[in-house]
Amino acid sequence: MQRYVILLAVIGTVATGCGGDDADVAADADVAADGDTVAVHYVGTLDDGTEFDSSRGREPLTFEVGTDQMIAGFDRAVHGMAVGDTATVRIPPEDAYGEIDPELVFSLPIEEAPDGVAVGDEVLIGGVTTGVVTEVSPTEVTIDTNHRFGGQALTFEIELMSIEE
Repeated sequence: MQRYVILLAVIGTVATGCGGDDADVAADADVAADGDTVAVHYVGTLDDGTEFDSSRGREPLTFEVGTDQMIAGFDRAVHGMAVGDTATVRIPPEDAYGEIDPELVFSLPIEEAPDGVAVGDEVLIGGVTTGVVTEVSPTEVTIDTNHRFGGQALTFEIELMSIEE
């Protein structure tokens, strides 16, 4: 009789352990994970409160989690969210568009710049890279090719709309 009780206790422990694992797997399937395609609505603001972008009033933004399609901080914020969850996250520059890189600011002779170029103009360099004119002198034009949000923290309010595995 004692063997029978012990056997039932072992079977009960194994069944409980397996059930717990299945419950964890089922729960994990309901949250965004690497490889999932998600759709989110978001509002992006700078530290001064300026709204720089929003998906509200448009189709949600769709991307694959964990594939470097988004800035690192945004991707990490969505990871683990469930449909309907909303999160507000402040992303430091190193997890957004990076710090300002002084090597991406350069000068070129005024003759190589478009006619009438002025501070604030966006220019195309080599047909590939864009930059902003930061200074114009009689002999040179200074251009900054850092991302426009380089060196800035970004805050996003993110709402997860859907997950596709």
